[in-house]
Amino acid sequence: MNCTSCNDKVCRKQQTSCDRESFDRNEVIAEYQEVSNKEVVEAAAQLVDSGRAGTLSRMEEIVEFAQTMGYKKLGLAYCYGMEQYANAIETLLAGAGFDVSAVSCSVGGLTQSEVNTASCIHKVSCNPLGQAQQLNAEKVDLTLVVGICMGHDIILNRTLNMDFTTLVVKDRKHNHAPLKGITK
Repeated sequence: MNCTSCNDKVCRKQQTSCDRESFDRNEVIAEYQEVSNKEVVEAAAQLVDSGRAGTLSRMEEIVEFAQTMGYKKLGLAYCYGMEQYANAIETLLAGAGFDVSAVSCSVGGLTQSEVNTASCIHKVSCNPLGQAQQLNAEKVDLTLVVGICMGHDIILNRTLNMDFTTLVVKDRKHNHAPLKGITK
């Protein structure tokens, strides 16, 4: 399937399919009715329905979504190089009434050689496994991922046991706005 090369866009018409999907439509509809999915869909809809799409920043959406979902404890998995932003995010979230656990990528102070035996760098390593395990242990409801390196974010996301969303994608070349590298 390659939706970007489709000219018909029949899927944009209500209850119309191109018949190239590899999933059972009725099974997917049933999964949306499961309580955990239904709650998320309804909370997300509150952010965009009734003309609200584009009226909130991503940070405002996160706060409102977390409040609607009844999340109490939020986690920040952040890159040490973005600690000033993590501090600002923590302040905003705490001001909105959330208990925040902010865990730096350097948590545990592991060396590069302990994490990557092929590394010849003799400095502290990023530790996405440790970040995820710490946030899991603290039983946060939702984790915000802030500037975790490519690859490390995959390990972090695989290991987190709670809902998570990415707030900031690291893109040093384009000041953390990766779409700038795609568009001209």
